Amino acid sequence: MADSKTARAAEIQEAIRSVLLHDWDPIGVDGVAEAQDEYDSYVGAVYRLLFSDASDEALTDFLYKTETETMGLTRLGMRGHLQPVVAKLRQIDVHL
Repeated sequence: MADSKTARAAEIQEAIRSVLLHDWDPIGVDGVAEAQDEYDSYVGAVYRLLFSDASDEALTDFLYKTETETMGLTRLGMRGHLQPVVAKLRQIDVHL
């Protein structure tokens, strides 16, 4: 049982990681082999938001604040680009 939960947790983490890298990718590292783990530090926070059934607004806020406050990118209040990312994250079944 523990092995199946561990494997399922790894699948969930990889699914979130994939969305962050391929769909979100605010700094454009998707095609850089050495940077495939660039967004791994955000996987846990996204998982917790999804698992707790946080609103789309909460997910958008997290991603936006990560872009602007953590990464220092300038987005001038524009958040529309995050809607497809949030929709893709919502497709992930985060239950073990």
